[in-house]
Amino acid sequence: MKLFISIFITSIILFGCKNNSNKVEDNSAFFGGEIINPNNNYITLIKSKTVIDTIKLDGRNRFIKKIDNLKAGIYTFKHGGEFQIVFLEPNDSLLLRLNTIDFDESLVFTGVGAKKNNYLINDFLENEKIEKNIYKYCQLNPESYQRKIDSLTFLKKEKLLGFVKKYKPSGLFQKIAKTNNEYNYYMSKEVYPLWHHGDSKENILKSLPKDFYNYRKNVSYNDSLLKDNNFIYNNFLKSSFNNLALQKHFDHHQNDNKFRRSDLCYNMDRLNLIDSLVINSYIKEDLLYHFAVNYIARSQNLKNNDVILNAYLKKSKDEKGKKMITRFSNSLSNLKIGSVIPDVTIVNYKNDEFSMTNLVNSPTVISFWSHTYYDHFKDNHIKINDLKKKYPEVKFISINIDDFNIKKSKQFLESNQFSCSDEYRFKNPEASIEAFAIHPMTKTILIDKNKKINNSNTNIFSRNFEEQLLGLINK
Repeated sequence: MKLFISIFITSIILFGCKNNSNKVEDNSAFFGGEIINPNNNYITLIKSKTVIDTIKLDGRNRFIKKIDNLKAGIYTFKHGGEFQIVFLEPNDSLLLRLNTIDFDESLVFTGVGAKKNNYLINDFLENEKIEKNIYKYCQLNPESYQRKIDSLTFLKKEKLLGFVKKYKPSGLFQKIAKTNNEYNYYMSKEVYPLWHHGDSKENILKSLPKDFYNYRKNVSYNDSLLKDNNFIYNNFLKSSFNNLALQKHFDHHQNDNKFRRSDLCYNMDRLNLIDSLVINSYIKEDLLYHFAVNYIARSQNLKNNDVILNAYLKKSKDEKGKKMITRFSNSLSNLKIGSVIPDVTIVNYKNDEFSMTNLVNSPTVISFWSHTYYDHFKDNHIKINDLKKKYPEVKFISINIDDFNIKKSKQFLESNQFSCSDEYRFKNPEASIEAFAIHPMTKTILIDKNKKINNSNTNIFSRNFEEQLLGLINK
């Protein structure tokens, strides 16, 4: 890494000499790094969903890029299906180093601009740890919960104040870091009613202190600065509209103690709220698509799916999004109970090709995985190994959906000590993902001995999954 830093500095000087100057121009920056165990030979740099550049890795899996006319702010870099943010300002000379096996946790920065980015990635990882406990905290009464998250937020504010005092970062960085803390706190408030157990959701809302949502008068649903790949702001927006729709739902469903997130009216309330409160087209389109496609993916009520689809098509102005969600909905319709499984080609880790319909000749469970969702990949394979022992009469097929080379996926399985038996990859990932309408990643499909779909949208971790499995066996 020290050698690479020397090369990096030399590159900056050489770039500068081309412009008859040893200084980086005021509106440019350098961005480089090293990818350990790369999934492909490039990274992609993105700003506001627009690809700025595709930067190739060299023979040592390193890259360097001079960015001219840089607009200061949050960017996203992607590699092999995973992504993370980077904060860039003019005159930065930033290096990253990461291992794809442990993408976020291994990410570190060096060079000019490193302290700001290391602060942000450490803040991201700290928020992930807190988020894992938020569900547990949500079981406290409202007053105790508020005290708990107030104390956590106070510590984060003190940490930021210390960082600003020591390193004196730009005003833009301070604003982004400060609003990260604020919206993370707001998100913690918004999830409480839906995550709290015990009483009806309506009674939980009524039990909240009067000042519980006082911060809402300071909230913007149209922040053009934060919309650019800010995970915390985006997660806040989704949590907020979940909660606002819950309150709206009880305005016309009084004393409804049987609330379900799958209720059509609740989901329509949410789309209507987004349409009325969000003006920024970038933010609105992202939220509308997110909630519409997630509802359609999880619901097996085709009539309700059509209602949500038509509502989305009416409210959205994104022609690309309309085409994508319509095709997704059509794929789901082709996967209804009793339909024949899509006849795609899959490949095992000996490079043998199989037709899906020829491979399935007994009760079969098909699940999917991706390098991008490591926790799901690991948990899913542990669960399948357990089920294989309990139900030897069932065939379990696990399919990797990534568009990587077969060697990479095989290494990933073996490095995690999983067998390559009953493991496959799609020969044509893009077309096959569309045919199976794979969303969310936890989606599991049950096929009977006649190659007919028994359930196209279950979850291997569901409480009643083994009941479904017994039904499949006895069919």
